[in-house]
Amino acid sequence: AAMLGALRRRWDAYKYRFVPWLALNLRRKRRTLRYVPESSQDKIISDEDVFETLLKLFKALFINDLSRQEHILSLLPEVKCKYLGLLTEQKPSKLNLCDHQGQHVFSPEEVLFDVLGFSITRDQSSLVSAGTGVFVTKGFVPKGTVVSMYPGTVYRKHEPIFFQSLGNPFIFRCIDGVLIDGNDKGLSRSVYRSCSRRDQLGPFQMSDESWLTAAPQNPLAVGQYVNNCSHEKAANVCYQEFDVPEYFPVELKQYLPNIVYSHDIESLLRCVVLVTLRDIKQGEELFSNYYTVIN
Repeated sequence: AAMLGALRRRWDAYKYRFVPWLALNLRRKRRTLRYVPESSQDKIISDEDVFETLLKLFKALFINDLSRQEHILSLLPEVKCKYLGLLTEQKPSKLNLCDHQGQHVFSPEEVLFDVLGFSITRDQSSLVSAGTGVFVTKGFVPKGTVVSMYPGTVYRKHEPIFFQSLGNPFIFRCIDGVLIDGNDKGLSRSVYRSCSRRDQLGPFQMSDESWLTAAPQNPLAVGQYVNNCSHEKAANVCYQEFDVPEYFPVELKQYLPNIVYSHDIESLLRCVVLVTLRDIKQGEELFSNYYTVIN
């Protein structure tokens, strides 16, 4: 009985990657699928809205931890003036009542709540046998809001991911075939760390390694733990692809939880955000559609 139970759990985790099973079950799984008429319409909000949300949060995270940014600010005097100006010009909030020398640094979750009005965290899922899930722990998330990000190493087509993919349920496939490995353990973890440190330019970090730990610097970077919806639990978020523009501030790239596997490829960094499909209240778990069917 124990062996049958173990086999059943393995099958339940694997079947969504078994093409014949998918083909046979698409019709009767309509509630757990998301349909879009064509790939060009697979966006709930605009790229500009995604960009502005990330910029707003990352700036607040940067200002909150300004004392740790001295090496960067010393190389970018104009940037230093800009952030010190923001610190004095912004309307008073609990995040800038203390001076910039960092007498008290707030947690990333506190910054997220202060800036976007909600905070999220990983916890035991409300679904039986689903493991870890992601919950809104504080505040309120309006419809059409970036509520999370999917971290990991970004692989273009034909790049080697075979060994990283073995027994790995955290590989996300984009519409154009780009893959994001969001596993924070084993070989996937080592590859991400290696790529991240390879691309660091002096004090300028091009990505965030902290999502591999229990305390991510970017509090949105837990999207790989959002569970698939079920017949009882409808999806309240969906995935949306976002290419980071070239003009993204270099000092804020340290909060991007993605890195490209091949650094010599001239293309924009692919990120995936999770956007709310409806208003989400405090205490609710996030559920997504693992499968988007493009007609």
